[in-house]
Amino acid sequence: MNLRKVFLVFALALSAVLPVSLSAQQMQPLPIDTAVRYGKLPNGLTYIVRHNANPQKRANYYIAQTVGSILEEDNQAGLAHFLEHMAFNGTKNFPGKNLISFLERIGCRFGADLNAYTAFDETVYTIMDAPTQDINVVDSCLLIMHDWSNNITLDGKEIDEERGVIHEEWRTRDNGDMRAMTYTLEKAFPNNKYGKRMPIGTMEVVDNFPHEDLRAYYKKWYRPDQQCVIVVGDIDPDYVVKKLTEIFADIKAPENAAERYYVEVEDNEEPISIIATDPEVTSTRVQIMYKRDIMPREMKATVAGFMLNYLNRIASSIINERFMEMMMKPNAPFLQAGAYQGPYMTIAKTKDALNFIAIARENEVKKSLDALVAEIMRIKKFGFTAAEYDRARTNLIKSFENSYNERGKRTNGSYTEEYKSFFIDGGYIPGIETEYEMIKMMAPQLPLELVNNAIKEYISVDKNVVLTVTGPKKDGITYPTEAELTEMYKQATKQDVEAPKEEVSDTNLMERAPKGGKIAGVKKNQMYGATEVKLKNGVTVYLKTTDYKDDEVQLYAVKKGGSSLYGEKDALNVKVVNDVLDLGGLGKFDAIALQKALTGRSVDVSASVDLHEDKISGSSTVKDFETMMQLVYLTFTDMREDQDAYEAHKQRQVERIKSVKTNPLYSLRDTIAYVFYNNNPIIKPLNEEDYEKIDYKRVMQIARERYANANGMQFFFVGNIDEATMIPLIEKYIGALPSNKKQTPKTNEDKKLTLRKGKMDLFYKKDMDTPMAQIYDMIHAQMPYNLKNVLVMDALVAVLDQCYTASIREAEGGAYSVGVTGEVQFDPMNEAYILVNFPTDPARADEMNKLVYVELDNIANNGPKKEYLDKTLVNMRKSYEENLRKNAYWLYNLKRYYTRGADWAGIYLDTLNSITTTDLQNFVKEFMKQDNRLQVRLSSTKTEAEKAANQPAK
Repeated sequence: MNLRKVFLVFALALSAVLPVSLSAQQMQPLPIDTAVRYGKLPNGLTYIVRHNANPQKRANYYIAQTVGSILEEDNQAGLAHFLEHMAFNGTKNFPGKNLISFLERIGCRFGADLNAYTAFDETVYTIMDAPTQDINVVDSCLLIMHDWSNNITLDGKEIDEERGVIHEEWRTRDNGDMRAMTYTLEKAFPNNKYGKRMPIGTMEVVDNFPHEDLRAYYKKWYRPDQQCVIVVGDIDPDYVVKKLTEIFADIKAPENAAERYYVEVEDNEEPISIIATDPEVTSTRVQIMYKRDIMPREMKATVAGFMLNYLNRIASSIINERFMEMMMKPNAPFLQAGAYQGPYMTIAKTKDALNFIAIARENEVKKSLDALVAEIMRIKKFGFTAAEYDRARTNLIKSFENSYNERGKRTNGSYTEEYKSFFIDGGYIPGIETEYEMIKMMAPQLPLELVNNAIKEYISVDKNVVLTVTGPKKDGITYPTEAELTEMYKQATKQDVEAPKEEVSDTNLMERAPKGGKIAGVKKNQMYGATEVKLKNGVTVYLKTTDYKDDEVQLYAVKKGGSSLYGEKDALNVKVVNDVLDLGGLGKFDAIALQKALTGRSVDVSASVDLHEDKISGSSTVKDFETMMQLVYLTFTDMREDQDAYEAHKQRQVERIKSVKTNPLYSLRDTIAYVFYNNNPIIKPLNEEDYEKIDYKRVMQIARERYANANGMQFFFVGNIDEATMIPLIEKYIGALPSNKKQTPKTNEDKKLTLRKGKMDLFYKKDMDTPMAQIYDMIHAQMPYNLKNVLVMDALVAVLDQCYTASIREAEGGAYSVGVTGEVQFDPMNEAYILVNFPTDPARADEMNKLVYVELDNIANNGPKKEYLDKTLVNMRKSYEENLRKNAYWLYNLKRYYTRGADWAGIYLDTLNSITTTDLQNFVKEFMKQDNRLQVRLSSTKTEAEKAANQPAK
């Protein structure tokens, strides 16, 4: 496509609508936010530093590099990613595992707060939420950035030990979707490095490369002119810049440095068609891409770049709204569909693309392709309507307004991600104050014609078209050939299409306001500083005002009830209540019309029916609080049925059930949950036949019954609450909810989930393209639900994570990552479980599985390592301090205290500080004493060695 034409039209349009002062500067870079310290050191290193106290006394540190797998040669495939791993295995100032150990001692968990990733064109290392009270910690984090930049040790012994870890990471990732993607990239980038540089690399290289190859790659590409250190947090920017300058002064700009080239992506005159199938892929995906040149980096930094982003977001929003409306109809031509814009194949730095994607039913590739192309041609011929543009523009302006209103509470993580993208991809960082003023000034002036002209120009129809189909390879499913797919597309572009219909959305949610209720009493509670409002309809409301967010109010409401109250005849119906109760919309609006009616409002309300409780959750801005109250009122009084929307949902679910059968892990997880909970029918997953027995009208009747009586319900609100404004609205809407005080809330506690007692081993075999054994080990015990047990469980999970990282991952190279989860379940269950799961080589499955119990037995017999527990408790205290300034934390504590009488917030820190190694030892002993265990394993029929031996010679 002629992107230069788009740029020219766009620039002329901007000249027409911008004030003279801005119009003259539209091709000048936007100024950098004055709160940002931005610069370059003499050696070429870029730095971006900002003070931000959310969370307080914490900082994030990134070192971003414009270096990735695309720079590898064929004999280096995988070295960029391998090097990323080695950054955690010894540096000049932090030998061995000292880097990880130091950060864990200050409360940063490996994986959660300390991590990295490698992509085609970038590698980024991150330290998150490091404490800043001690200036020595700040200095040490900067020193880590320095070492990652230029002083990774790359010890030969450590390199060899890491080969096994990366091999297991490859095993974890090499599933059907990854294999289909790898094949697709090879075809989508013919004769191009992007087609053969997956960051994981090849195991032939990973297992065998000489140590010097990795060292040479590191020396060649890790250098300051390709690096940016980003520090955002509760720090003194002047100090950080000064210290950073000192620490990085010893790193010199290399002489005769290799050129950091960017791989160009070729145009294609005829469509490229790709069919990729695999036995483990779970769905059929049809994608149409329209490649285009990228916006020049220097232009991305200007007003024109800002507004082109605006245009792209508007277009994607409108297209997705159209697809959503189509999906809600029965017998829709696809199960799901959407559009987005970004790098070609999500990875190219030199080509962008407009992408249309559909999830097709089995054997319906043509039907989905035709539907996508019909909508594409409708856009190409007619563009968007004024009503569509108005909704999308209003919502986009609202999103900028929300960001502006919360500008003082933006998180460190949000800033560091923005600045990372700015360094790697270019763009602008003028600050939300500037961006909000720009969008308010420009958006109303940019005509629909401009958006339509640009989107039509994006759709080239013939040139630079790429068509892909990925799907399951199994009996009974056929796919077109690549030539047939191309011809299908060409024929589809000849369809006659009608213009989209112009429509005006009704935005008045309620025809008339409720008469309102009455307040029975208001009092200020000592506990958590909450205001208690009792309403005459039996509802109690608690409000806690905070300053943690400037423009947020969170809602949670609950009463006894739930699906436990229904008998066997409704066993299937109650399983889908939460999936379908909002499909029909509310009041006079179906689901799509409701979303349109809420244009320009930031509000969300959802209802859910659990086993023993009926719930409402929601959130809104301060301005949209009344809208949230109206949605709550309509949820209780006017749930809407939509048989067509349900039929469409049912068809999607049945297709999903059919499709996931191709992936053995999906079926395995369902089996585990069902067996673990003692074959309880409540847990049993629905199958295709079950959906034929579900009665949608009965489901909606159950949903209405659960919300027909608000008596006894407790509502909790936390956030920027103005009681003088909001309590009258609560009285008006929540006070008017239907109520029958003769019926007190109840539930059926006899109907509960209980864990299987005793021991059970389940072993399954299945042929897999990549040999793998997936191991699940679960132990459980009766355990009272109280704060001490919950905290001991959290600590134990973190300690076990460290144990298995040291033994299974690092010492044995037996797994890339070992997942550990645990929970103490509240009454009426009062049970606790620990689940350990990981994939490994089938040949080593028994050996690795034994290590799971070796670590548990060691804790039961000797207690955990004090070092592990100390690190864990530091991290838990750090998380607690951060949670104290989150609305969601206080919402949950209010709910727990006023529904269960448990004041955990008041005793949390004392309880946490009381935990000892003996507590963890006794905790695990109790599990071992009760001796309830479930082991499930799925293994491929062949080991990796056996599979390799049967491969034909190349």
